[in-house]
Amino acid sequence: MIKCVILDDELLAISYLKLLCEQIDNVEVVRAFNDPKVFLNEIDSLDCNVCILDIEMPGMTGLQVAELISHSKKIIFTTAYKEYAAEAFDLNVVDYVRKPIKKERLIQAFEKAKELVANAPKKDFIEWNTNIGKTIIFTDQIAYIKTSEIDSRDKEITLNDHTAIVLKNLSFKTLLEILPSKDFAQVNKKEIIALSSIKVFSTNEIITTIALDGDHFLKLQIGDTYKNSLMEMFGK
Repeated sequence: MIKCVILDDELLAISYLKLLCEQIDNVEVVRAFNDPKVFLNEIDSLDCNVCILDIEMPGMTGLQVAELISHSKKIIFTTAYKEYAAEAFDLNVVDYVRKPIKKERLIQAFEKAKELVANAPKKDFIEWNTNIGKTIIFTDQIAYIKTSEIDSRDKEITLNDHTAIVLKNLSFKTLLEILPSKDFAQVNKKEIIALSSIKVFSTNEIITTIALDGDHFLKLQIGDTYKNSLMEMFGK
C-alpha cells in the first residue's frame, strides 16, 4: 500500500490529484497541504511513505522541501515546467510528472514508488517524532512495543534499560516495515516483542525477560492470527 501526502499551493490542483489517486488501487491519500511550512511541521508525525510535491510554490519550492525530507520519504515531483527536470533527478526522486497530470502517467510513478518502498533496506534505527521530540532509536535497544493506552495511534517502546519512549501517530503496519523483520514479531493486535526479549514461549503465551515488580516477568498472550507466523520464525 502506498500512503501518500500531497503538497501543492493550488487547491484545485490538490483536488484533482486526490481524485486521480482515489482511482488507483493500493494508493491512499493520508493528507494534503497547500503550505510548505505547515507540511514540514507535520510530515514527521504522519504515517506515509510517498510525498507528491509541486515544484513551483511561493516562499519555498518543492526542490527545497525535498532536500529536507528525501532521507525518509520517497518523492514524486509534479510541475508544469520542464526546466526543473534535471534538478529534480539530482535529488534521486522516484519520478517527475508534468502537469496537466494524466492518470496513466501517475500510475507509472506509483509503480516505481511501490518497487522502491518494497525493496528499501531495513534500517538499524527508527527516526520518528516522539514524546521527547524527533528521536533516533536504535532497534537493537528495543525490548518491547505496545499500543499506548492514552492514544491508540501512538506506540510505547520499552528499551532494554527499561526507558519508555512514545512514538507519535505510527501504525503497527508501518512500524513493522521499518523494523528488521528477523528481530521482531507481532504477538497480538496491541504488542510487538523483540525476539531477544523472549525467555520462554508456548502456543498461547510468551514469557519475556522484561522484569516487573518482585520476581515476575512480563507475559504476553499470543493472538490466534499471529501463532503461525511466530512458529515459522522459530522453525516450528
